[in-house]
Formats: sequence, structure tokens, C-alpha cells
Amino acid sequence: MYIFAKRTALLIFILAISIQLTSCAKREEKNIDVTSVKMAKDINEKYMPVDITDIFPEGTVKIYCWFSWRDAEKNMEILAKWHYITDDIPIVEYSFAVPRKEGVGSVSLSMPEGKALPLGLYRVELKHGNIVLKSMTFKVVDNEAQDPSE
Repeated sequence: MYIFAKRTALLIFILAISIQLTSCAKREEKNIDVTSVKMAKDINEKYMPVDITDIFPEGTVKIYCWFSWRDAEKNMEILAKWHYITDDIPIVEYSFAVPRKEGVGSVSLSMPEGKALPLGLYRVELKHGNIVLKSMTFKVVDNEAQDPSE
């Protein structure tokens, strides 16, 4: 009984240390707050989204993911990951730095000249380290399938 109690006390002590170390690590980690994300057909000269939508017509060659952020460290690295969900294909991922503590910006997905995005469902994720800050899905649809009232 004494060995069991001693072993239990040791396990509780290790668990307590582990929880304390984990909570310290989380407190020290700086994290950006992505406050808004919108998919758009373009970005204007003030870095604001133009023609906000999550449904893009057949023949689309470029899509923008606009976002706003706050509480970042200057030059904090963010990862943009683009994924073609329809066929479960990772498209591209790239890192970029946010230039200041808060602001707006965008990332884009472009097809090579003469090519268009395939019809289907897509996802873009904005990540810092292993943390997904925001994730958006969007579609490229057949022009005849689009609702003309949109």
C-alpha cells in the first residue's frame, strides 16, 4: 500500500509540474489576433477587399484572402496554406511577415497564364506556428450553376 501511495504521489507531482510548464509556455507565446477574413475578387489601392464573395465563377484566375489583425509583433511570420478540398490536394503554402502590430493585408492564389482555377471547393488557412488563426472556404462554380441574383 505504501508503494502504491508513493507512486500515486509521484505521478500527481509530475502531472502538476507538467501542467505548470505548459501554462507558462502558453503565457510566453505571443499570438496575433486575426479579427476578420474575407474572400474577394480584388483588393483596392487602400488594401481593402473588392467584390467580397465565397463563390467565384468558372474561369477565375486569381482569388484574394483579405484579413485584418491586431496584437501582433512587428514582422511576425504568418503561413498561408491553400488547399483544393474537392480532390484533397495541397496547392501551395508560403510565409509572409505582418509589418506592424495591427493592420490589414491580403494573400492571393493565382493560376499560371492561360489557366483557370478548377471547379470545386477550396480552403485557405492563416497560421502562426501550429495554430490556425483563421480558415475560410470558397468555391469555384460552373457559370450556369451560379445564382444570377448574387
